[in-house]
Amino acid sequence: MGENLKIAVITGSTRKNRVSLDVANWVLEEVRNRGGATFDLLDIKAFNLPLLGESDDVAPVEAWQSALEQYDGFIFVVAEYNHALTGALKNALDSANTSWNNKAAGIVSYGSAYGARAAEQVRLILGELQVADVRGQVLLSLFTDFENMSVFKPQALHSANLDQLHAQLLAWSGALKTLRS
Repeated sequence: MGENLKIAVITGSTRKNRVSLDVANWVLEEVRNRGGATFDLLDIKAFNLPLLGESDDVAPVEAWQSALEQYDGFIFVVAEYNHALTGALKNALDSANTSWNNKAAGIVSYGSAYGARAAEQVRLILGELQVADVRGQVLLSLFTDFENMSVFKPQALHSANLDQLHAQLLAWSGALKTLRS
C-alpha cells in the first residue's frame, strides 16, 4: 500500500503537563504496527515556533517547513480547549502554509466532548491549506479514555476507528503524492 509513504504524527499542544504527547505516542505505536508507510513523530513544542509574524528570527519556521516537506501525510493529535483547537496548533498550521499542499491528513482528537469541535475547526483550516482530510477519525473522551482526566488509557474500541483512519490516510496520501511528483 505504499511502503515509500512518509506520515508524520503531529502533536497539537505545547502546554506544560499536556497529554498530547502521550496520545501522539500511542497513535505512533499503533500505526507503526499497522505498517504501510514510515511513521514519525513531530512535536510542535520542539520547534519553538514564534507567533506568526511576531519575530524576525525565521529559523524555527524554516525548520518547521523543512520538516513538513518530507511527509506525504499527517495525523494531527487535536486537543480541545474552550471548544476550539489550541493556539499552538493554529500557529503551527499557519506557519507552514504551502508545505501542507496536496497532502492528506487524519485527526485523532480528545476533550470533554471528544475534541469534536476542535477537530471540525482543524478540518476547515486544512481545506484552506489544500490538505485532504480523511473521514476516519478517532475521538477520545477525557472521561473514559483518561484516568483522572490526565493519564491516557484508551479504550480498545478505538482500534477499529484507527484502522479506518490508517487505511484512508495511506490511500489518499498515495494518490496525492502523484500530484506533487
